[in-house]
This record gives sequence, structure tokens and C-alpha cells, in this order.
Amino acid sequence: MRQTALIIIAALIALGLGITARHLFSPAENIGPSTLPGFNLPDLSGRQHNISEWQGKVLVINFWATWCPPCLKEIPDFIALQQQYAAQGVQFIGIALEDKELVAKFAAASNINYPVLLGGDNGITLAQQLGNNVGAVPYTLIVDRQGQIVHRHPGEFSKEQIVAVITPLLN
Repeated sequence: MRQTALIIIAALIALGLGITARHLFSPAENIGPSTLPGFNLPDLSGRQHNISEWQGKVLVINFWATWCPPCLKEIPDFIALQQQYAAQGVQFIGIALEDKELVAKFAAASNINYPVLLGGDNGITLAQQLGNNVGAVPYTLIVDRQGQIVHRHPGEFSKEQIVAVITPLLN
């Protein structure tokens, strides 16, 4: 009898933890649309950029780091998609979450064809403010032409997934 009670208590605790974990680690993309707040970050040359510079474009904003294998796997697709969709008003923006030297070396070697901004610790805070409630890296946002965040994606984001999200926004 006592053993059965302990099993039931353990099962209830496990259920409660499972429900809590599901709530805490639910994909951020399920959050409804919200307005992208203004922010400024420097690029690799130290020049400050305000996100409003790209107002009116479909933005794909990617928080990443050179120490993150899924981040590095995404970047060639981002480069190809930037080239493919630039004329249709799509702008990729990388926000690196680490020191300038490592990022600059990687960006140059990879021929990144979109702006790379240096977020550092401010980038981590910004990603959290923008819905990255689990601290995922990479973390990508898609913003429509009206400045509404329409998709949030923690973790690796495939080329096909991005195309599926941005295609309806191109009209």
C-alpha cells in the first residue's frame, strides 16, 4: 500500500514537471504577432545601425554565434536566400552573440552578404525581449513589411521552412 502511494506521488510529480517543462520550453513561434521594437547595434566596423534602416522590408533576423554548430549550418542557406530574395525586399540580418574578432573572421571567410551586427550580452537580452524564452541559439525572427514579428524560431531553421514563411509576405 505504501509503495503504491509512493508510485502515485512520483507519477503526479513527473506529470507536473512535464506540464511545466512543456510550458517553459514551448516553441516561441506560437506567440502571436507583435511589433518589432526599435534597437541599435554596431556592425563589424563599429558603425551603429538602427533596425528602422530596413523598415518596409521582410526581415529575417538571426541571433547566432561562431561556437554554435546549427548556427554555422544555417548561414550558407541564409547567404543563398539573401541573394535570391533581395530584389523582392527580403533582408537578412545576423546578430552575433560574441566578440567582434571571431565574428569578423568567420564573416569574411564565409562571404556573408547581409549585415552582421554585434549583439554580445545586449544581443542575448534583446533575443529574450523578442520571445527567446528558452535561450536558444540560433534564434530567428521573421518580420513583415509592416514591422510585425510574424514568426519566431528557436533552433536551426531550414531553407525550406524560411521560404514557407516568407513567401506569403512578399506580396
